Amino acid sequence: MELGIAIDELYATGWSGLDSAGCEHTADGRPYPSVDRVRDEFRAAGFDLELRRPQLFDCVQAQWREKNGSEAGSVIATSEAEAAIYALSQFRRQLAAV
Repeated sequence: MELGIAIDELYATGWSGLDSAGCEHTADGRPYPSVDRVRDEFRAAGFDLELRRPQLFDCVQAQWREKNGSEAGSVIATSEAEAAIYALSQFRRQLAAV
C-alpha cells in the first residue's frame, strides 16, 4: 500500500478535509489528517491509537484499543502516516457498520 491509496480509502469513508486544521496536503493539493490529528480523532471517539515498528519487519503497525484496553482493530503499512490514515479509514468503516 502507499500513502495515496490510504488517503483514497479515507475519502471513500466520507471523510472531508473541509476542516483542514492539523492536515497535510498531497502533491495535488488534497488534504489528509496528520498523525497527531488521527490520534485526536480516535481519542475523541473514546479509543487509543498506537503506532509501532515491529523489530523483525520493515513496517508500521497501527493498533486501536478501547479505553478499557480491548483491541478493536489493527492495520499494517510502510510509514506512520500511511498506517494512521489507513487505520482511520478502517475505524470509520467499523463505526459505520455498527
